Amino acid sequence: MKIVGNEKHMHENRDNDMTQFGTRRADHPGAAAIGPGPVSGPHAGPLGLRMQNSDQGRSSPGGDQGGTKPPTGPGGPGAPGTPGPRPRSGMFAILLLLSGAFLAFLLLSGSGTPGERLETFDKFETLVRNAQIKPGSVQIRGDALVAERIKTDAKDQSPQVVFEFNAGSREHFLKRVDELTKGNFRDVPTGFGQTLLSIFLPLIPIIIVLLIVWFFLLRGLRSATGGPGGMLGSFGKSKHRMLIKEKTGVTFDDVAGIDEAKDEVAEIIQFLKNPKRFMRLGGRIPRGVLLVGEPGCGKTLLAKAIAGEADVPFFSISGSDFVEMFVGVGASRVRDLFKQAKDSAPCIIFLDEIDAVGRRRGGGFTTGGHDEREQTLNAILVEMDGFAASDGVIVIAATNRNDVLDPALVRPGRFDRQIVVPLPDVKGRLEILRVHAKGKKLGPNVELERLARATPMFSGADLAAIMNEAAIAATLQNKDFIEHEDLEEARDKVKFGRAKKSRVREADENKLTAYHEAGHAVLQAVLKDADPLHKVTIIPRGSAGGATFSLPERDRMGYNLKWLKATMRVCCGGRIAEARAMGDISSGASMDIAQVTRIAHTMVEEWGMSELGFVRYAGADSRDMFIPDKNYSEATADRIDREVQRIVKDAYDDAERILVENWEKVVAVAEALLKYENLDAQEVHKIMRGESLGRPTISELLSAEARRVRENAAAISQPPATESGGASTGGVMPTPA
Repeated sequence: MKIVGNEKHMHENRDNDMTQFGTRRADHPGAAAIGPGPVSGPHAGPLGLRMQNSDQGRSSPGGDQGGTKPPTGPGGPGAPGTPGPRPRSGMFAILLLLSGAFLAFLLLSGSGTPGERLETFDKFETLVRNAQIKPGSVQIRGDALVAERIKTDAKDQSPQVVFEFNAGSREHFLKRVDELTKGNFRDVPTGFGQTLLSIFLPLIPIIIVLLIVWFFLLRGLRSATGGPGGMLGSFGKSKHRMLIKEKTGVTFDDVAGIDEAKDEVAEIIQFLKNPKRFMRLGGRIPRGVLLVGEPGCGKTLLAKAIAGEADVPFFSISGSDFVEMFVGVGASRVRDLFKQAKDSAPCIIFLDEIDAVGRRRGGGFTTGGHDEREQTLNAILVEMDGFAASDGVIVIAATNRNDVLDPALVRPGRFDRQIVVPLPDVKGRLEILRVHAKGKKLGPNVELERLARATPMFSGADLAAIMNEAAIAATLQNKDFIEHEDLEEARDKVKFGRAKKSRVREADENKLTAYHEAGHAVLQAVLKDADPLHKVTIIPRGSAGGATFSLPERDRMGYNLKWLKATMRVCCGGRIAEARAMGDISSGASMDIAQVTRIAHTMVEEWGMSELGFVRYAGADSRDMFIPDKNYSEATADRIDREVQRIVKDAYDDAERILVENWEKVVAVAEALLKYENLDAQEVHKIMRGESLGRPTISELLSAEARRVRENAAAISQPPATESGGASTGGVMPTPA
């Protein structure tokens, strides 16, 4: 399905079976969208491996990675009996208790002498001068002045008074106490506990925090892998998943629309099941297979189907799982993965999104942050070179950016095959729809063939989303089955977004939208080289305020000059119609302008469809470059700009001429859109021929609905009639007999 105004390059040869010409972005009055839109689209050991109970871990090939060791008993490793040694986690608890006891001793030994606390030295001095302190009882203990108070009342519970001072002021208070008591006091030396306390007291909070962090970190390190070494020991271990036939739930019967890719993959499965059949004539097993295709085309689904069909271990891992913050971890995980794969041979390794680690080395703005990724790539290259023909290990990788992969990675000998997983054609889309229709209740009016024709360039993921959205919509409307209109709405919702039927627009804005879409629709219907018109609407959907859809009669694998010129003229129709009808222009044509400009640039720079001749002026793919590649002079750049302007101006002038000649048809379609909001292709053609539609307008439907609501409300509020001949009780309840 094609939406003029998409962000994809036209040279990608993407066809859209349906073209949307949008009026306006919903968040900006008058914003328009027109043109080809972006194409949207368990864990167990391998079969035959010994499985253990969940509390004993799971054995895995190549060692005990990913699980605990088998239980150890009197009979040796693996024999039944007492479990093997467990991590000595009690030692840390003992150390923690001893540390706490030591800190408590320090606190208690230096927690101060009990007694009445004096806030200032003057109070102590007053007590001494008033002879309220027992002579000879004054002592200086560390940073506290202690004395025994003479009891004046039997109720005094604490005859001892204490004045605490700063340790740095000890000499000062020692001199004042000496003068006050005339030397009749004792200077008690500081105890060992108090000395330690003065040293460690400021560090106690820090020590406690460190102990807590150490405790939880050590527990995390141990629990990460269930044994000594913990998380630190697992950094270099592979994070792959082991898949077997019983766990995936996907077979080749669930993969449709990519028959050629299935055939090539089926050859690999046959080789794994019976390698001698191929080696009889000297053939060897392919070392690697690269699945290439657009997002949502079924690369990962095809890999799961391989796991479901092959009776061999299937190691699945994503390219991003090799990337870690520690240098060398990715390469270590690669080595561990391939080691386990060789121990489990024959088997399959699936690397999803390999472009995360397999990008071209030395390209772009290289910084130190790329070193880890390049080390990981080097490890993959070395491991794939280390395969022997008898190893029986096949590497399958998937990517949608094969253009950025390192040449050393995709050369024969590493990835011997590149399997293209394309977007499905009409036949493939019908097969995919039938697969996803299983388990869904479809109504008698559902035509999957019609839906397949109306969804060109839709990926398998898009088609699956359509079936799911249709089922949800039918459920919300309390239907007994899915109808075809639910599928049509789901298609538009998946591709362009939910319809914003509740949005209220001003009359002028509605009129502008109607004329904008009418301009697209009339040109779409008049130009014979354009795709056939499908429907037109002024209901906002997604980022567009309205849309005009076209439905190609076939899948288009390339673009011819006549179709490009017709498409550019259809794009210009919205701006021309709104300017002529409203006497003003709006930003609603922004996406139309972008689409026309992109087509013109591609015609000149890449396809040689201009007066500049059969020359390519576009540079290399600049998506990974900070400075775009340009292989021509400034004079040539000026010629390219002038040629692009000429092509766009010719398209605009020709579209304006056609609309002026058919202005009555534009007005009729715009007025019909204001009345009905949605028109299909047959209705547009009837209006252009001057015929009436004969169906109620939106205002008539709203009036009928409002009248029905009023009638229901009146029926509810009307009091019930009394029975004939019945006597009125006058509002008094009868007395029971």
